[in-house]
Amino acid sequence: MSQQPVAIRWENEELILLDQTQLPLTTVFEKQESVEQVWDSIKKLKVRGAPAIGVAGAYGLVISIQNQQKEPVETVLSLLTKNADYLNGSRPTAVNLSWALNRMLDKAKSQEWATTQELYSALVKEAELIHEEDRYLCQKIGEFGKTLIQNDMGVLTHCNAGALATGGIGTALATMYLAHEAGVKFRVYADETRPLLQGSRLTAWELQQAGIDVTLICDNMAAQMMSQGLIDVVVVGTDRVVANGDVANKIGTLGVAILAKHFNIPFYVACPSSTIDLSIPTGTDIPIEERGADEVTSFGQRRTAPPDIAVRAPAFDVTPHHLVKGLITEKGIVEAPYEENLKKLFT
Repeated sequence: MSQQPVAIRWENEELILLDQTQLPLTTVFEKQESVEQVWDSIKKLKVRGAPAIGVAGAYGLVISIQNQQKEPVETVLSLLTKNADYLNGSRPTAVNLSWALNRMLDKAKSQEWATTQELYSALVKEAELIHEEDRYLCQKIGEFGKTLIQNDMGVLTHCNAGALATGGIGTALATMYLAHEAGVKFRVYADETRPLLQGSRLTAWELQQAGIDVTLICDNMAAQMMSQGLIDVVVVGTDRVVANGDVANKIGTLGVAILAKHFNIPFYVACPSSTIDLSIPTGTDIPIEERGADEVTSFGQRRTAPPDIAVRAPAFDVTPHHLVKGLITEKGIVEAPYEENLKKLFT
C-alpha cells in the first residue's frame, strides 16, 4: 500500500504540522513554536479533522509550557488550565479537541510533581500516547470497515476523513485503504465539499496518491450518481457522535444521508471512541461552528458574490441517527438501537 501523508509529526521535541490549506499544489510543513501558533493552525484549518486536532491540541499544550520548565509546578499547572481553555476555543464542534485537552489536564493533576521538568516529560509522553492510540483506532476502524467494500462497488465519501484528518491512516478512508490493500477493486466518488473543498483538495489527492480509483464530483452531483446506480455505499467521518447516535460532520453530510435513504443506499459513519460524546443526549445540543463569510463569498482567490451580501456559513450539520446504517468504530460496527449499543461498548 502506498504511504499515506503525515499531517502531524513530533520529532526532537518539536511539533511539525502539514499546512493543509496549501494542498494539493504545495506541500509545506510548519514548525509550531507557541500555543498561539497552534491555536491559529487549528482555527485556520492548517490542521483539521476531529482526531487530528485532538492530537495537535495535546501537543500544543506541551508546547505552551516548553519554555516554562524552570517555573514552579503550581504556576505551570495554572498556565496549563488557561492554555487548555484557550486552545479549546479554536473550534467548538469536534469533541476530540476538548477530550484530548481534558485528558492532558487530568494527567497534569494526577499526582504531585517534584519538578516542572518531571511534569513536562509526563505530558510529552501523554501526548505521544494519544497520538499512538489514534493510529491504532484508525487501523481497527479500517479493519472492521473494509468488509463493507466489495469488488465493483462505488463508494461515496464527503469531506476528508483520511490520514490528513487523523494521526493514523484515517477513519472513513481507512476502510478504503485496507480494502485496496486486500485487492478489492472499487471506485470512490469524492464530493468536492464546498465551501473549502476538502474533498477535492485533500480526499481526491490523498486517494490518488495511494493509487485508489477516485472520481471527483461536485456536491450537487451526488444525487445524479446515486440515481444512475453508481453508488453502492456511503462512508463518511464525523466530528461528534452523541448518545442517541446523531452525527455531526462537515456541512453537506445531512444532504448526502437523505439522498442515500431515498435511493436505499447504506450510509455508514466511521468514528473512533474519542469522537463519541455520550454526555450530549441528541444532535440538537451539538454546538455548530460558524465560519467567516469570506469562505462562502469567494471561490479560491476570486470573489463570487456581490458586496455586502448576507451570508450564513455553518461548518457542520447534524445527521439524525435514523439515517445511519452503522457506526464503524474500533470495537466493531455499531447498529441501532444506538443509545443502548453505544452505552454498552463505550461506558
